[in-house]
Amino acid sequence: MRYKGFLIDKNLINKDPHFQEGCTSCHLGDEKAKGKENAHRGVVIRPSDNLAVCAPCHEGIAKTFKDSLHYTTHGLKHGVSGRFSGKDLKTFNEKVFEKSCRSCHATCGDCHVKSPSLGGASPGLLKGHKFVKRDDGKTCALCHGGRVYPEFTGEYGGSPDIHYQKGMVCIDCHTRTELHGSGVPYKSRKEIKEKPACINCHPAGNEKNEKARAAHGQHKDRLSCYACHSGGEYRNCYDCHLGKGATSKPGFFLGISPRDRKTVTTLRLIPAKRDTFSNEGIKMEKYDILPNYWDTAVHNIKKRTDRTRSCEVCHIEKKDFLTESILIKNGSKANKGLLIAPKPIKNRREK
Repeated sequence: MRYKGFLIDKNLINKDPHFQEGCTSCHLGDEKAKGKENAHRGVVIRPSDNLAVCAPCHEGIAKTFKDSLHYTTHGLKHGVSGRFSGKDLKTFNEKVFEKSCRSCHATCGDCHVKSPSLGGASPGLLKGHKFVKRDDGKTCALCHGGRVYPEFTGEYGGSPDIHYQKGMVCIDCHTRTELHGSGVPYKSRKEIKEKPACINCHPAGNEKNEKARAAHGQHKDRLSCYACHSGGEYRNCYDCHLGKGATSKPGFFLGISPRDRKTVTTLRLIPAKRDTFSNEGIKMEKYDILPNYWDTAVHNIKKRTDRTRSCEVCHIEKKDFLTESILIKNGSKANKGLLIAPKPIKNRREK
């Protein structure tokens, strides 16, 4: 290219079809102008913020992506909006969501060209402005590196997820339809029909031994897979919503799923405090409607854990179950509705 400071390989320009129409086809500016300032007048730094830029060549993806959770970040909005009155919700949407939460939304370029900016910093181009089909370590890991990716790779502590050890990566489970959206404007990732499920690859009835088959049959529709197969503690947030910096602690909680009252699962502490949005005048009058602990698909799966080896861990020791004594102080009253005590084992023959 004309400007030596613009880090792009000439060979890439000839090979990558994204450059066939020139830089201005995405970034605008004036490629015929002389001088850097004139050429860069009107340049758009993040062209894929406007999905219409990608749509001419990727019409189908752009059409569905505009409603995807990666682009709308509606999971952040609807995850807390149930606590607000109508007036507070309007204030939240205008002063908090659009100015803060929306900064986490992903565009096409954030995943395929340049890592997104978090906290004002970005690792920069993924591979010298090459359009990358996938690079889990630089795209998925950057935005989901607070909890999910370190658990998956074992960097947070404990052993890596068994799927990671087998060489699997994020999109082996999370399909492009899930990531790009299906055209349905979901409010939460839990609603997504295309989301992965353990039974897609591990259907009931294919167990290799009778003990596993019996355990799965007895706990069907009562426990999530993670409740038994989570490999250990995972990251929980205690005060990152207070605006005073982030602090996390390892923990492991089992309790009733707030989205499915019939199922016991792993819970993650995600506390919106009572005064989280007080600076904006939001009172959260309905604070106690929603819990602070939410069902979570942990990413540190192991085939064998303490809970798969012995029934006593849950039914006698009641290990790791959420109890009233360990609930966060001044938390939502709805937290108590997640508590459950496992029933004693009946008619169990001792060997």
